[in-house]
Amino acid sequence: MTTAGTPPTPGNGPLSGVRVVELAGIGPGPFAAMLLADLGADVVRVDRPGGPGLAIDPAHDVTNRNKRSVLVDLKAPDGPARVLDLAERADILVEGFRPGVAERLGVGPGDCHARNPRLVYGRMTGWGQDGPLARRAGHDIAYIALTGTLGMIGRPDEPPAVPANLLGDYAGGSLYLVVGVLAALHHARATGTGQVVDAAIVDGTAHLSAMIHGMLAAGGWQDRRAANLLDGGCPYYGTYETADGRYMAVGALEGKFYEEFLHLLGLDDLAPARKDWTRWGELRERIAAAFGSRTRDEWTAVFEGSDACVAPVLSLREAPHHPHLAARGTFTDHGGITQPAPAPRFSATPTTVRTGPARPGADTAAVARDWGIPDRPADDLVTDRG
Repeated sequence: MTTAGTPPTPGNGPLSGVRVVELAGIGPGPFAAMLLADLGADVVRVDRPGGPGLAIDPAHDVTNRNKRSVLVDLKAPDGPARVLDLAERADILVEGFRPGVAERLGVGPGDCHARNPRLVYGRMTGWGQDGPLARRAGHDIAYIALTGTLGMIGRPDEPPAVPANLLGDYAGGSLYLVVGVLAALHHARATGTGQVVDAAIVDGTAHLSAMIHGMLAAGGWQDRRAANLLDGGCPYYGTYETADGRYMAVGALEGKFYEEFLHLLGLDDLAPARKDWTRWGELRERIAAAFGSRTRDEWTAVFEGSDACVAPVLSLREAPHHPHLAARGTFTDHGGITQPAPAPRFSATPTTVRTGPARPGADTAAVARDWGIPDRPADDLVTDRG
């Protein structure tokens, strides 16, 4: 028995009416496609039998929310044709294979543009489509290492701190891919001509450090960790442990915020140390001792309602319950999963979590019907066992 699949949900978000094909992968590609889906696009994920995925139940893979899934074996004789049927009717295609793989499978840009010249073909890789490392394997940590950004993070006497895979995969990768394909879509709709978007994590991550490179050239940034205003080197921009082993984050950069911060901390006598680098060691020690005298919640209460630019460092499970985030609905519950709500927000075309994570192959028949493409025989369709 097959499922009817998830119907498309027009009218949700500014990308309503935009059709996107996502060739299944892991990491930045699925996240980019989720963002497009959150913004209202009809995203069809092409999963392959036994294909890639997180080592979790697909029902909990939030990066597949707001999407639909079809199952295609690209190595089967008719596999490429099925993808090209989708590409012919799509506005955007996203893939994250190593360079040359899509071409070998028969679903590369040339094959797709022969069927649909207006298609925006988004390519998500770590190293990019060319260069000495283009065909090498890699992960987020290696990409950000080569860009100089990993080396900026952490204490000077410890190895660089690993920022999960947020900096490379998602900030330098997914977000740049989304910006790229939407810009190319604007061009395609104006000219009738699609193009290839080469989104490399190394390029995007390097681009994120533009301001730092400007400061470095101007002599306002030292090329080493924890020696600068924004990298933990400054004693009034960083984190401090509290009496209960938790942490407070401090960002009291401007003079008036710094003075309010010191006043609430009971350290008014240290006001002159703000721009005196020779006193930063003393300043850090006094601030650390003060924070160590009370718990995180006690300090949170002290700084509540102030402009001292101080906040508690919350865990992933704590964050959704913070009064500000709760009031804004920054997190939402859907299908029993607490997850970040779509962002950003739109006044005329609001977004929402419309459906839970797509189950591999569950929407094959529905997509064939809605997109007007040939369907597979009924006994070949994948049963949704979720």
